[in-house]
Amino acid sequence: MVDKVFITNNNTATFVCPQCGNVTTANVAKFASLDKRVNVRCNCSCGHRFTVSLEKRRQYRKSADLPGMYFYRREDGEMDKGIMRVVDVSTTGLKLRLNVEREFKIGEILRVEFHLDDKRRTFLEKRVIVRNVQKNIVGTSFALNEGDDPGLGFYLMS
Repeated sequence: MVDKVFITNNNTATFVCPQCGNVTTANVAKFASLDKRVNVRCNCSCGHRFTVSLEKRRQYRKSADLPGMYFYRREDGEMDKGIMRVVDVSTTGLKLRLNVEREFKIGEILRVEFHLDDKRRTFLEKRVIVRNVQKNIVGTSFALNEGDDPGLGFYLMS
């Protein structure tokens, strides 16, 4: 499995050798502007070679498999709902896998409800903005002030 390394705001990345634990920070500006996933081969001073994937996201995303419901107002004004799973979580948004394909428009607002899989089974109800749709996978960002949630913050740190 290839580990992910995050690119910082100043276009550097910190690499940790899985063999010896040696830490190296390098300038990765030449990869930061690419619009595709980049795998980088690393050579540690201990002689170990390993590959990492450079991640350009601003925020860490935690993989999840959280069942829930989504609700949205159709163009005719009627409220509709469906079953979903939250497949990853960050401080800025969610990635959702819907049980059926929907043709949401970019910018539409959904309301989502789900429980975290933490000890308290924290219930979250959030408004999210559709940012991209690929078949039944919907990328969203939290609506204004929806990401400021202590329960969500603790969940991402665990």
